[in-house]
Amino acid sequence: MALALCALALGAFAIGTTEFVIMGLLPQVAGGLDVSVATAGNLISAYALGVVVGAPLLTAVATRLGRKQALLAFLALFVLGNVATVLVPGYAGVFASRVIAGLPHGAYLGAASLVAARLVGPARQATAVARVLMGLTIANIVGVPAGTFLGQIFGWRAAFLVVGVLGLLAAAGVAWFVPSLPKPEGVGLRTEVVALGRKQVVLGLTTAVFGFAGVFAVYSYISPMLTQLAGLSDGAVPVVLALFGAGMTAGSLIVGPLADRALRPTIYGSLAALAVALVTFWFAIDSPWSAVVMTVVLGAVGFGVTAPLQVLIMQKAGRAPTLAAASNHSAFNLANAGGAWLGGVGISAGLGYASPALLGAVLAVVGLGIAVAAGAVDREPSGPGTGAARADAADTSAADTDGDPGAGPADVAVVGRAG
Repeated sequence: MALALCALALGAFAIGTTEFVIMGLLPQVAGGLDVSVATAGNLISAYALGVVVGAPLLTAVATRLGRKQALLAFLALFVLGNVATVLVPGYAGVFASRVIAGLPHGAYLGAASLVAARLVGPARQATAVARVLMGLTIANIVGVPAGTFLGQIFGWRAAFLVVGVLGLLAAAGVAWFVPSLPKPEGVGLRTEVVALGRKQVVLGLTTAVFGFAGVFAVYSYISPMLTQLAGLSDGAVPVVLALFGAGMTAGSLIVGPLADRALRPTIYGSLAALAVALVTFWFAIDSPWSAVVMTVVLGAVGFGVTAPLQVLIMQKAGRAPTLAAASNHSAFNLANAGGAWLGGVGISAGLGYASPALLGAVLAVVGLGIAVAAGAVDREPSGPGTGAARADAADTSAADTDGDPGAGPADVAVVGRAG
């Protein structure tokens, strides 16, 4: 089981590296493609576009596959997109290749989370999911700095060649160590869509969009904050970003076991801690040491909410969690784009480079409010005459039209307590 989780985490590591490494190579990419840095920055958006579109689309296509076969298909497409980035000439070709590379991002992470939860059973779901998603956080400590270094020495395309190799290694690990898990019987595309539309799933996705946007309101502008407000040198920024990744990893290690004990309280606590950290960051950014410390803290509390939300959404989707689990990563990428946009609005309005921290705190509080409201809905009585019971019955009825009057056995393990 441990080797299977490592193989799944390696895929997440490759995904995290390709998503963020381009940010450190924008000048080289711009020079190599003969475009401006701003135009090269659109390649980041191209990848995000692939994530948002690909998560529901590929998951829908893969509903007829077993979990292991779907994972291998997603990794194959991921390798194809990154190898294409290495080989295609011109800006338009690279833009298209980044969209392709982003397509399997959410679908892979969603499926990998489901497989991890199935391998360990209900009692340790959050811990297992956190271990897989830790590949994303470790990518920010090791993969992104190493890829940036390789790209600066051997040319920016070399970084994506290495990512392609990592994708192949992850595929080999999945093929060798992950057991074959059949597609749940009677769970088709319609069942997945019905599950995605459940109230608690929608509330969970909305929590992710608003809560996580608070992190990226700051992270998108962390470099000018550190240099212009904290007074750090340009050379110190990569080191601080690696420390941010270390904070992310520490948060993932801590929050998994906590969420296994009490899922919703862990989500509430993570979002509340994020809001407090963002406000504290606003006060701390003028001092280099306090700025560095709060950057690490922000990484820990900000990414601590990812695994608990993933598990909650998987549980609330019932026996058809694949599309919901993948869509959660689309929600996180929407949070990425929305947080960066709102932070930019604050800076453009003349509120200063520190303003995204306060705006991010507001977003985190909104996410906390949505999460608390969702918890309150869970505690409402749901007798046979209530609206909640009628909605659940409608969901079950619609799901059963796909041909299975009962829950498919393959995903029973991911249906546990919501806390």
